[in-house]
Amino acid sequence: MSPAITLVDEAKTIRENAHAPYSGFKVGAAIRTASGRVFTGVNVENAAYPEGTCAEAGAIAAMVAAGEAQIIEVAVIGDAPDPVTPCGGCRQKIAEFAPPGVPVTMANLKGDAVTMKIEELLPRAFAKAQMETGT
Repeated sequence: MSPAITLVDEAKTIRENAHAPYSGFKVGAAIRTASGRVFTGVNVENAAYPEGTCAEAGAIAAMVAAGEAQIIEVAVIGDAPDPVTPCGGCRQKIAEFAPPGVPVTMANLKGDAVTMKIEELLPRAFAKAQMETGT
């Protein structure tokens, strides 16, 4: 089994724990770090929209809390007709910790999946270097 399939399986399993009482749209995410560890996350909605959190953001927060800082692979899954993609904000969050070339596998519960590199999902991502003034 390839690492991407394993990561999708991890995302699919954790997805069941999502808290989506308003939309009913559960999402699971899994990220693999440079050390080989896997961190997972789920979307967590609350009544004060838009104060919920995305699955990818949850996985990244767990990664950072564990002292890790480099993503080498991402998987996200939801129950939709087409593979579920990270939202724009999560694309930026992933890009913050993922160097160019990192694969992001997007899947649905039917078994459809698409894999793209992070820079294909978020071309010309805003980065720390753009905030440097040179002084």
